[in-house]
Amino acid sequence: MQPLNVNRSLWNDISSMTLFSKTILIILLFLSVVSWAIMFYKYFRTRKIYAEADRFLREFRRRRSLDDSYTESTRYTLAPFAGMLHSAYDEIKTLTNRLRFSSSDPAKSASISGGQMELIADAIDRAGAEEVARLDTGIIFLATTANASPFLGLLGTVVGIYVAFKDIGSKGTAPLGVVAPAIAEALIATAAGLAAAIPALIGYNYFVSRNRQMADRVDNFKSELFSAFKKEIINSEEI
Repeated sequence: MQPLNVNRSLWNDISSMTLFSKTILIILLFLSVVSWAIMFYKYFRTRKIYAEADRFLREFRRRRSLDDSYTESTRYTLAPFAGMLHSAYDEIKTLTNRLRFSSSDPAKSASISGGQMELIADAIDRAGAEEVARLDTGIIFLATTANASPFLGLLGTVVGIYVAFKDIGSKGTAPLGVVAPAIAEALIATAAGLAAAIPALIGYNYFVSRNRQMADRVDNFKSELFSAFKKEIINSEEI
């Protein structure tokens, strides 16, 4: 019987794995690399989004008029609040122009009805939903990696155990030197699956939590933005 070589490196164990198990490892490596890339990208992007949102809110609350806020908002490409302002502003400009052209005196702007104010509120709601959905870009892949990787590792484990029993059956004995390579192959697949899944799960939970915080802020800003439009419309009609 050949003595068991305890000095084998991890690379030697991987190189001696079956083609199926190597394929599983390659898939897990791909999932892990892409997940880490997404997490680094989302982390720095999320920080920029929060920083821009805070700066936009400070300037919005110090505004002289919504026209000024609309002009300044072009500098904030990542802040969800800026996108909401753009959508609502475009909606109200469309309504105002429609009312002006439909009026008998084009120089006078007709008042905006309650139903038309609801259209503005709907535009704000749609813009807010779109901005929140944009925040979730990429994290679905993290959830997929966290859910699928352990099962892929388990599949590699099952194949490794199958190979071990097959070697035992072909040799008629079960010394450690016979079953150890296949058992090692199974354990490597299990470890690889967990190594890919655990960081992806932590990253997914982190970004979901951050996005929920921003979604709550978006909901709060909806009412603030609608009140600002309503106040500006009332003031313009009184002039």
